[in-house]
Amino acid sequence: MDALTALLLLAALGAYHGINPGMGWLFAVALGLQERSRSAVLRALGPIALGHAASVTAIVLLLTTAETFVSIDVLQMLGGVTLVAFGVYKLLAPFSHPRWVGMRVTGRDLVAWSFLMASAHGAGLMLIPLLLRSSNPTVVAAQGEHAGHTGYVSQAGATDTSADWLGDLLRIGIHTAVMFAVMALIAVVIYEKVGIAVLRKAWFNLDRVWAVALMTAGVLTVAL
Repeated sequence: MDALTALLLLAALGAYHGINPGMGWLFAVALGLQERSRSAVLRALGPIALGHAASVTAIVLLLTTAETFVSIDVLQMLGGVTLVAFGVYKLLAPFSHPRWVGMRVTGRDLVAWSFLMASAHGAGLMLIPLLLRSSNPTVVAAQGEHAGHTGYVSQAGATDTSADWLGDLLRIGIHTAVMFAVMALIAVVIYEKVGIAVLRKAWFNLDRVWAVALMTAGVLTVAL
């Protein structure tokens, strides 16, 4: 997969996460209706996007660390199995969302809520097929050094690792920016024109679609 295709897929996943009411805009609209203020809707979106990005970053950090010690083939197998298992779980328990936050929340509460919600949906897991870098020379070198117990990391390897992280941060940024834009558009339109009561069925359907997408991505991760 070339870099442009990966970025487009990351942006598409960001758009899907923005559309999904369970990822945050539904909560933002509810807060706006409670305070009868469009600004309350908009204020909620930044912390929600930040929490989502933090959840995805945690998965990226875990994956990047694992690449140093585990072969890409093993990671692909584990990643695929995890995606399928999580998809089955979401399919059988579509309403398994964190519920500890009430409607009187601070920005910090929204970040924490969004982190838990994105994690519960497996948002970061879906990015695994796009983030595994089978041709990454840094990964190969690090694996060889680990196998040889040399404990040495070259300056070039350190530079490559920094570049990899910058690339990962760019990908996460693009994903989150697209999510934020879509989420903001939908939240404002729903707040101004529709209201909140009509959305229960849409939430359910999107959860089902997400579960199937997770399982499909898992199968493709293992098969390709």
